[in-house]
Amino acid sequence: MKLSKARISHLADTIVRRLEEGGQIELAGTRAAVVDELDRAITDELMVEDRLNTEIRELMKQYESEIERGHVDYQKMFTMIKSKLVRERGLIL
Repeated sequence: MKLSKARISHLADTIVRRLEEGGQIELAGTRAAVVDELDRAITDELMVEDRLNTEIRELMKQYESEIERGHVDYQKMFTMIKSKLVRERGLIL
């Protein structure tokens, strides 16, 4: 994940505060509950790429011997697999 937990919490708090101050949302629950839920949603969304990278690393283990022998470029193959999976799954990173 590219943002720290503290940065995500600050971002969630700022978004809720600005939306509330701008009259764009009216909170039905407590402000803290809304901020916590937004924090969780942002974290989950940012973790999509982390989970995808982990999955790709597992797939790449099949090609370990070719990579070690220099027949396959690890970074190039990683990028190709990632692009394919992103496209197939309709992910936005």
